[in-house]
Amino acid sequence: MKKLNQTEFEKIVKDGIEAIPEKFLRKLDNVVIVIEVEPTPAQKKKLNIHPGWTLFGLYEGVPQLERGAGYSAVLPDKITIFQKPIEDEAADEKDMREIVKNTVWHEIAHHFGMDEARVRQTEAKRRKN
Repeated sequence: MKKLNQTEFEKIVKDGIEAIPEKFLRKLDNVVIVIEVEPTPAQKKKLNIHPGWTLFGLYEGVPQLERGAGYSAVLPDKITIFQKPIEDEAADEKDMREIVKNTVWHEIAHHFGMDEARVRQTEAKRRKN
């Protein structure tokens, strides 16, 4: 698959965000979605990403379910979508769009407070429907 320029990839991420039902998008709170080429060594180390493993996205922040009364005046949570690993994995543009859409869903689920096991269960259920 050919590599996309930043604008082309941003459009695919935007489409992935727009695929999220409005009822969830309205509930996003203090979160920004950014695109980076690939995870940094520090991010890989923090997550214990082994050589050969792939990271398409990353949520960093305080999940909504963990925010208490003292949660105020904080920097936004950050969802990062990693372009290079997605491009490397995708067979074609349609596949890339699907990976991006699923990655956006996955990271937003973490923002709402789901742990990795619950996110994966929800993803499996969503794919069946």
